[in-house]
Amino acid sequence: MEESNNKLTAADEKNLPVAKEHKSGFVNIVGNPNVGKSTLMNDLVGERVSIITQKAQTTRHRIMGIVNTPEYQIVFSDTPGVLSPKYKMQESMLAFSEGALTDADILLYVTDVVEDPTKNAEFLAKVASEKVPVLLVINKIDLLKGNGDLDEIVNRWHTLLPNAEIFPTSAKEHFNVSNLMTRIVELLPTGEPYFGKDALTDKPARFFVTEIIREKILLNYDKEVPYSAEVIVEKFEEKENSIHIMAVIYVERDSQKGILIGKGGSMLKRVGTEARKDIERFFDKSVYLELFVKVEPNWRNKENKLRQFGYIE
Repeated sequence: MEESNNKLTAADEKNLPVAKEHKSGFVNIVGNPNVGKSTLMNDLVGERVSIITQKAQTTRHRIMGIVNTPEYQIVFSDTPGVLSPKYKMQESMLAFSEGALTDADILLYVTDVVEDPTKNAEFLAKVASEKVPVLLVINKIDLLKGNGDLDEIVNRWHTLLPNAEIFPTSAKEHFNVSNLMTRIVELLPTGEPYFGKDALTDKPARFFVTEIIREKILLNYDKEVPYSAEVIVEKFEEKENSIHIMAVIYVERDSQKGILIGKGGSMLKRVGTEARKDIERFFDKSVYLELFVKVEPNWRNKENKLRQFGYIE
């Protein structure tokens, strides 16, 4: 009986397609307030995952946005801006940012062209001591008038973070974000996906409702009202083509409640209308939104309330 000659030759093996190993990793975005972390996150993810306003402390939680392809999964994390805490809520916000230093495969430290590099030096020192790859994103370069200014800024940051790769960008204008994304993919470690390949985020639907409502509060009110407000969804009843939502806005004082509601309920109605339109776009369904306002004195320093609002696990 003749032996079958089915063995591959060396030439045959060279022509076989090479199976690429799957990559996955956590890419955590940190930095001081108001440097454009959320804008960058949304641009990298390709979806509006984080709310964006011109006010500092817009982001209060750690929010994940997930990018999937057959070759890789990137789990981006947007974090609150680093600050010196004045009350328990801000202590939790800082913990989210510091926690992002401990579980990153790649760290994006975001600054901009107007920020004082010495701000929050203690946190920056922790970034400088990181063993994982650090990509320094100098955002908002569209505000600069000449390349000489950029060279000066790059040299200053290179002194502070000598091991970081520097990417001048404008997340708002999508400038150099593609190159940043390419480098992130190159640096990703080999590994299986952490989430399902159809996942966009780790947050439930209710979370995005609260964030959209809070964004409208930030956009429509000044002074202490936006920072004293928190939103809880008490009812989220979803049907095939519609969603019925009841949400409560908590503030700390009766005077803030009056400002939030406005004369004859006009301001609360405006917030509700703007939020409803965005929620409908987010879920692609018609939405019936009911908003209520309650006073919870000093909630930002109450551990039980912070736990209820998701700042403490």
